[in-house]
Amino acid sequence: MSNSSIDTASEERSVAKFASTQAPQLSRLQKLGNSKHLGLILLAPAGIFVLLFFLMPVIMTGVFGFTNMSTATGITGGSYVASQSSMRALTDQYGFDEISDRINRVVYTIDETGLEAAAQAGGNAATLKELSAKFLGESFESRRDMERAIKALDNRPSSTKAIKAIAKLFERSVLKIRFDSPEEILTAISTFGVSLNSEQQAAVIDVTYTGWVFTTDNFKRMYELADTKKTLINTLFYVFTTLILFNVGFALVLAISTHYMESIPAGIFRSIWLLPRITPPVLYVLMWKWLAWDTGFISAILGPFGVEPKNWLLDTPANAWTFIILINGMVGASMGMLIFSSAIKAIPSTLFYASEVDGATRAQQIRHIILPQLRFPILFITSYQTLSLMTSFEYILLATEGGPGGSTEVWALSTYFKALNNYAGSLEYGYGAALALVLVVVGVFLSILYLKLFDFKTLTAPPKIE
Repeated sequence: MSNSSIDTASEERSVAKFASTQAPQLSRLQKLGNSKHLGLILLAPAGIFVLLFFLMPVIMTGVFGFTNMSTATGITGGSYVASQSSMRALTDQYGFDEISDRINRVVYTIDETGLEAAAQAGGNAATLKELSAKFLGESFESRRDMERAIKALDNRPSSTKAIKAIAKLFERSVLKIRFDSPEEILTAISTFGVSLNSEQQAAVIDVTYTGWVFTTDNFKRMYELADTKKTLINTLFYVFTTLILFNVGFALVLAISTHYMESIPAGIFRSIWLLPRITPPVLYVLMWKWLAWDTGFISAILGPFGVEPKNWLLDTPANAWTFIILINGMVGASMGMLIFSSAIKAIPSTLFYASEVDGATRAQQIRHIILPQLRFPILFITSYQTLSLMTSFEYILLATEGGPGGSTEVWALSTYFKALNNYAGSLEYGYGAALALVLVVVGVFLSILYLKLFDFKTLTAPPKIE
């Protein structure tokens, strides 16, 4: 056999060995490359992010909206407390007057616990010994009876204050004591000398539970309260006035105007209109407040003309709404301006040249060329800004806090006040979640409505020319 034949055989064996070692890896890579699930694998991190930070909050809001969760109930499991209000509920809801009266009682029982506490508090040993010998296990219906028994002792305390202090240590009641489970409170009531049947036990457990429960009362309350209608009207007025006048209307004016300007002046002009959006909200609203304060710019300008200085921002509901719409509108218009300007820039310039050759005016170009090409951007801005205005409240909170007199309180701001911040300090998490859930439902409905009105399928259909 020649040397060339040996070399060829050796090379073939090397290639075969390499192929055998790399075959599993190549097979895996080939399967991965041909896998239909590759896109899902790559999107998995984003899917987890969406699930945790978008879907879960929405789901939790929906669940909490059907609870009576509040500061009083807490957000974890509740306890069982017999109180004056719960005993009234036991009478009003279930008619157990006698049981309510007996649980409401405060008795004074001479027991080892009280004697030990009195000894630790420095009570006279002879007094406590005599008290145990004569009255151990005996109960008194009132403090006065208990004090009389102590005064009747041969080794009674010398002062009335000491007698009252000893009597206090033997006070026994199930009122205002927190129990972690139904069994604990039922046992305490039984030890207190009150016997309950199964129906009465269920009633006591129901009225003494201080935790949250699932209920639809939030939506009933929402429907019945007069403030709900007022807040709804405020929201509709705020959203659609700002949307039509500024977020879509004025944004179109800015985009079309800058389209017919030279590129450098147009860029500078758009940059100036972006300032409200990039300015921190607190500073931005503070500038508007300086404009409207009684010592601000407007009062300084109108003062020489005999106009009395006043806070134009909170003077009347009409003035407050004017400023709120301006404050939000200037921010919203900048986004629409950028989207519409980019869409107009994408329109082939040959269409404008051809229309000018045909003698079309600027108004005709806008009507027949620009606006038809902006249907999809207008749909996007309308949908996005509607949802944004419905759920945003920071500028209103900073400017008026919903005033004057709640006249500028919108739905999202009301949700914030109910669930997270109010002057009384009693936060209603469940009711706030119910209000937020309404916003979610309305937002989904309006999104579907916009898709129908703008004929979304036609807008996204492939061009017929292709």
